[in-house]
Amino acid sequence: QVQLVESGGGLVQPGGSLRLSCAASGFVFSWYTMAWYRQVPGGQRELVAAITSSGSTNYAGSVKGRFTISRDNGKNTIYLQMNSLKPEDTAVYSCHVDLRGLDLWGQGTQVTVSS
Repeated sequence: QVQLVESGGGLVQPGGSLRLSCAASGFVFSWYTMAWYRQVPGGQRELVAAITSSGSTNYAGSVKGRFTISRDNGKNTIYLQMNSLKPEDTAVYSCHVDLRGLDLWGQGTQVTVSS
C-alpha cells in the first residue's frame, strides 16, 4: 500500500524542540524528493523543507537555521527536527511526495507551540 504516516507532533513550549517522522511505504523511497508542509486553519499550505534523493535540502526562510530535514533510506523515513520553536510554528505538519504525477500526502500531525 502506497502511504505516508507521520508521527511526533504534540504540545511544546516556546523555545522547545520536537522531532517529526514520516514513514513511507509502497514505493521506492530513495528515488524521490520528500517534503514537509504545514497549514494553519484557514491558511494556505506552506512548504517548510524538502530533501532530494541525493540529500540536498532547502528550507522556508521562516524556519532556516531552526529546522533540519533528514532522511534514512534504510528505514524509508524522513525526519524534521524542529528547534527554537515559536508560537507561529503552530500548524498541522504533513509530509509529501510527488510520485511523478501522483501527489501523495500523509494524514498530518498537529504541532502546537504554546506556554
